[in-house]
Order: sequence, then structure tokens, then C-alpha cells
Amino acid sequence: MKELVNELPEYDYLYLGDNARAPYGSRSYEAVYEYTLECVQELFNRGCELVVLACNTASAKALRTIQQKDLPRIAPNKRVLGVIRPTTELIGHRTKTGHVGILGTSGTVLSNSYPVEIEKFFPQLKVYQQACPMWVPLIENNEINNAGGDFFIRKYVDELLTQSKDIDAVILGCTHYPLIEEKIKQYLPSGTEVLSQGPIVAKGLRDYLMRHPEMENRCSKSGGVRFYTTDNVDNFNTLAGMFYGRPVSAHKLDL
Repeated sequence: MKELVNELPEYDYLYLGDNARAPYGSRSYEAVYEYTLECVQELFNRGCELVVLACNTASAKALRTIQQKDLPRIAPNKRVLGVIRPTTELIGHRTKTGHVGILGTSGTVLSNSYPVEIEKFFPQLKVYQQACPMWVPLIENNEINNAGGDFFIRKYVDELLTQSKDIDAVILGCTHYPLIEEKIKQYLPSGTEVLSQGPIVAKGLRDYLMRHPEMENRCSKSGGVRFYTTDNVDNFNTLAGMFYGRPVSAHKLDL
């Protein structure tokens, strides 16, 4: 969200955090799909023409079904985009060895979405994945700047690197992970390229809107930003402010 607003400040944004049911990373396909569709429908009902699933797990487990099955039925003129494809379109240009790593939630890794998407654009690459189930809880509980946080950051990075000593580019396959990007880099070999999704997705959205003027014209432009959460507002405001880099004042929403 921060990167989208920085890249495209003229548009209006509604941000919906399903904090009552998050994190999605360890949930079943069926649950993630159900929850994601409910959130998409809510944003459509509130006037959104275009929804970005700013979650790798939702993008991996729910996006394709929503695009192919639900949109033609509930909102044929609206669109839902994910956060996985923009990064996979670039990764082949960021590696010299052809060995790339993915750090993600258990759900994202088990979905195999990154290897599948990368195969479409760069079939010659070798892709290695590492699930990092402790990272999101550590980040959300502000436990990243202590010995316990350092232990789990190093643990998963080391487990990725043991799969191949030639990995020279790594995708942070979760929108939480940029908050620990500098710590992750400490445990990667010098010169390893680290791809954080925010700026890439934001530039990808700009490109999408340029290629689809019919959608761009339907998106309102007054620079407004509203936040909604399905859980405790005060807790959301504190945590969201850490991600967003500025104060946040959310509204409670019941799905």
C-alpha cells in the first residue's frame, strides 16, 4: 500500500486488512479462497473497480479461481490482480548464475506458485523455495530486533542456501518481509540480489493501468486513502503505521 500510494498518489485507495482471520499463510486452500473472495466482494461493494491482493498466500491460493470463476459471475467488468506475477517477470534479469531463491510462507511455498510462474518467463532458471513460518508472527509481535528474531531469520536463510550454493537472487515472497529485509541481507552472501515486492508491484500497476485505459478511466482520482480492519482498530493502527510509515486511522468492518 505504501509503495502504491508513493508511485500513484493521485488515485483513491481502500485498504482492507482481514486481521481477525490473518495470517493466511498456514490456512487451507478452501479457507484462503473463501476469506479472499469475501474481502474482494466487500471492496467491490464499496465501489472499488480494481482490487490488488496484497498477500502472496491469497495470490497463490485464491487469485486464479476468483479471476476465472467468480469475476464473470459477480463483477465481469471489474478486475483482481495479485502480487506474484510482477516479480516473476523480472527475476530472470536479476540473476547471473540462474539459481534463484524464494522466501515465503508455508502456504505460498506449498502452492508452488513461484516456480510455476517463473517457468513461464524463464524456463532455464533453477528455483529453490524455503518456507519461513515464524517470520510473520515475529514481525506482527514486534519481536524482530532481539536474539530470538535473529535466530529464526538466520535459520531460514541458511536452510535456503543449503539447497544451492549458487543462489544469487532472492525474492521476498511475503509482504511482511520487507520489514526485515536488512536483517535478511546480513545472512545472505555479499552481492546477492534481493527483490522486495512493493516497488515492483507498484510499477507493475502503473504499467497495467497504462495498458488498460478503460480501467484507468473508471478509477477515481482524489488522492484519498481509507483503511478498514476486521479486528481491533487500535491494534491495527499501531501495526499498520509501522508498515505504512505514517499514522493510520482505520474503521472497523464486519464481514
